[in-house]
Amino acid sequence: MEDEKADIIDEMVEMNKKKGKGKKKNNDAKMSETVVTEEAATVENVEIIDGVEEAEEVEENSRKAYNELLDRYQRSLAEFDNFRKRTLKEKAASYDMGVQDAVEKLLPTLDNFERALVAVEDKEDNFYKGIEMIARQLDGYLNSLGVEAIGGEVFDHNLHYAVAHVEDPEYGQGAIIEELQKGYTYKGKVIRPSMVRVAN
Repeated sequence: MEDEKADIIDEMVEMNKKKGKGKKKNNDAKMSETVVTEEAATVENVEIIDGVEEAEEVEENSRKAYNELLDRYQRSLAEFDNFRKRTLKEKAASYDMGVQDAVEKLLPTLDNFERALVAVEDKEDNFYKGIEMIARQLDGYLNSLGVEAIGGEVFDHNLHYAVAHVEDPEYGQGAIIEELQKGYTYKGKVIRPSMVRVAN
């Protein structure tokens, strides 16, 4: 009986030892688990920091690309606007040159009509009236284009071409005595100066 008690006590001591070893193993396991968890957290933190740095770098690159594209877009808009304005100016200049060229070619015809009107003596003749009508129609057409006859009573070297100087006390210095050929302007630009006689 005493032997049986001693065996039971030995078994219990043995079990307690095993339990103690188990606790120690559990503690060791918990310790290594904690170390592994801390290492994992450190690795995660490093990965997060790397991810943030990469994201900042991507954002910086994206911002640079955006600014570059915006700059190119604004330059393209400015270039197109300049091109549009230049094209409109060139178009207007081409139109003006075309009108000026056409008017220069029509002026001798108008001059001939004017000479014909001066040469005819019978102002009531139907022929005279027909010529006068054609001359006025051509003159009206030129006026509708913006072509104007040069007038003035005083000589202006920008508008008139003096073909003769006459000593005449009746007229003041530089006064136009007679217009030999009409001059014309288009939009303020002289197409042909008036040919005149000027008093000295």
